[in-house]
Formats: sequence, C-alpha cells, structure tokens
Amino acid sequence: MNTDDSPRWHPVAPSADLRPGANIVAGFAEGQELALWRSADGAAQAWENRCPHRSVRFTLGHVIEDRLACAYHGWQYAAGNGQCVSIPAHPAMQAPRNVCAKVFGAVDAGGMLWVNLAAQDASAAMPSLVEAVPAGWHFCRTLTLRVGAQDVRNALARNGLTADAAKGAFQGELDGVKTAALVLDAQPQLTFIHLWTEAPPGSDAMKTLHTAARDLRSAIETQG
Repeated sequence: MNTDDSPRWHPVAPSADLRPGANIVAGFAEGQELALWRSADGAAQAWENRCPHRSVRFTLGHVIEDRLACAYHGWQYAAGNGQCVSIPAHPAMQAPRNVCAKVFGAVDAGGMLWVNLAAQDASAAMPSLVEAVPAGWHFCRTLTLRVGAQDVRNALARNGLTADAAKGAFQGELDGVKTAALVLDAQPQLTFIHLWTEAPPGSDAMKTLHTAARDLRSAIETQG
C-alpha cells in the first residue's frame, strides 16, 4: 500500500489474539515466517520463527514472563532485543552474547498488530496506522486467499472499496455494510484480508458481512 520508500508495515494479526506472557501466534509477512507474542507487560513482539541455536520454530515453544523459550533445548531469549539470556541445561554458564533471535518492529494500532520487516525499531517511519480502523469498530473475520496481494487489492477496488495508502487500509461497503479491509501480503500466492466493521458483534449487519466476505473470497479466487 505504500507509495514511497518508507518501511512497510504489515497488519499481521488482530491484537486480541495475543495474550500477555501467554501464547505464541504464527504469522507471515512477505514470505517471512513470524512468531508473535507479548511479554508479561503486554509489549508486542514479532520475531523470526526460528531459534538461532538449532533453527526450531519458536511457535513450538512457550513464553516465560519476558522471555521466549525454545521447545528443543529450552534456550531462553529476552523480549525486546532477542538476546539469549538462559541455557537451562547449563544454569551456571553465561549465555553467549552473540546468540540472538531476529527481532522485527511490532506495534499495536487500531486493534491490529503491525510488523515492520525493515527495522527492529517499532517507531521507524510508522504511518498513521491507528486510523486504519475507525475507533469503535469491531473485528469481523480474516479471509485466507490463495492469490497474490495485488490481485486482492485490485478486487477490493472493483468491489467499491477505496484504498487509503496513508492509513494502510481499504474502506467502503460490502453488501451495504460499512467495512474496513486490511490486506496482508503473507507469501507470493497467499494473502489475508482482515475485515472490520462498525456493526456490533451478533448483529444482522455483522452476519451480512460474514456472508459477503465468503462471497468476496470466492469471487477473488475465481477471477484470480
């Protein structure tokens, strides 16, 4: 969605999917596999989904307060900088300072967790992401599509949703329901659309949007 050379921010997952000091969520952005989690204080973390010790996926591990522990040998890495801080099999040994998880910029804005693959600094060239989803709107669902992101963006435009590059979103109506659509370029032929609406959960309008979303996915995959 960016039209300049600033680092791109990707809407990877709804913020509510990640619980402080608890779960790890798998994600993707531009082909990069991610491990998403929160430290005990709620700070969002987006790491390469690979332990630097033996390359086991972090999503198989678990969160310990402000650390992420690998499932294989239990090596623990600190939130924020990804530095290895503990090797449980050798508690008296100082963790090697050159072993770090790869950390990406992550920030919560407008009910989404956004990830910047270009920099670890979460403030780097961050656009007005908080405006991508209007205040008070509700998450509807995420669509998974086996087509490229540009085909998805073109299809949203054909369906009357207007792109706002500054906010990183499409907005308009689907079947008469006001909708915000956030597009995630996950892999070359894998795209996610996160749909939000002003309609409250359980309302007829929300149910209408769910149906419209299914029809939209079918149309995009057929045309793509």
